[in-house]
Amino acid sequence: MSNLTPTPTDPGSLPWQPKYWPVWLGIGILSLLARLPWSFQRSLGRGIGNLLRVLMGSRAKVARRNIELTMPSLSAEQREALVADHFRALGISLFEFSRAWWGSIAPLRKNLQIEGADVLRLALARGKGVILVSGHFTTLEVCGRLLCDVTAVAGMYRPYGNAAMEYAVKKGRLHYATAMFTKTEMRPAVKHLKQGGVLWYAPDQDPSRGDSVFVDFFGVPANSLASTHQLARLSGAEVIFFGHYRTEQGEYRMKLWSPEQPIPSKDAAADTAIVMQAIETMARRAPAQYLWIHRRFKRQPDGRNLYADS
Repeated sequence: MSNLTPTPTDPGSLPWQPKYWPVWLGIGILSLLARLPWSFQRSLGRGIGNLLRVLMGSRAKVARRNIELTMPSLSAEQREALVADHFRALGISLFEFSRAWWGSIAPLRKNLQIEGADVLRLALARGKGVILVSGHFTTLEVCGRLLCDVTAVAGMYRPYGNAAMEYAVKKGRLHYATAMFTKTEMRPAVKHLKQGGVLWYAPDQDPSRGDSVFVDFFGVPANSLASTHQLARLSGAEVIFFGHYRTEQGEYRMKLWSPEQPIPSKDAAADTAIVMQAIETMARRAPAQYLWIHRRFKRQPDGRNLYADS
């Protein structure tokens, strides 16, 4: 497990400096809001989401473009309604994240349904490590914490550029995760898997580094990390897909299943296509809760940027 405290040799990385005090104030407010009743948090979150759609105009434009690219059969009115629903899900996710990191998730366990938990248990009983592959959904953090009721889970993540957020969020995650590995810490992550551990991983964003291939996502070429193939090849771990979403009633549904074709094969691109198809299946189940504000298609095989006007 990497150290919680940023290296002291880099003064700019120390989280206690005065320049980070506004961030700590925001973290303190979020930790207090995490204690509000869950029904009230959902109502407040929807209102915050409506506000975010206005304040984050450039991100709303990205979401519109993503939905236009991936769901061309929707009318303009349907696309705009989905954008609005997405921002309301983002607003609610502020409380889901804060509860996962600093609050109680006891109310969120009500009527929780986990389909396929035996798939995970059987893999672990075979002495295998498990790579839990999910996508970037608004529910990813809280459902990761809820899954810890079933088994111990470690995570792989992209570090925050802000030292205060990195410190606070990582410490919050380590309240329930067994370890947190950055995306560059492949060697300790592989060791964790070889020792029979579970690693939760979301490889569905356009990568800034690492091995990647272009595969279709909702029928659009998407630059995609081939890391699931590499992790499985290096560790011998089993790959299991992990879908999750929140119902309108504020209850959580999770599903675990194995790929029809085992990963890894000899073809990294084919394995990555299977992963992206699984995440697409998850996104179609709860489209408003997928992270549409990310520029998923910013790099194309022919060099185009599909967000040139965004």
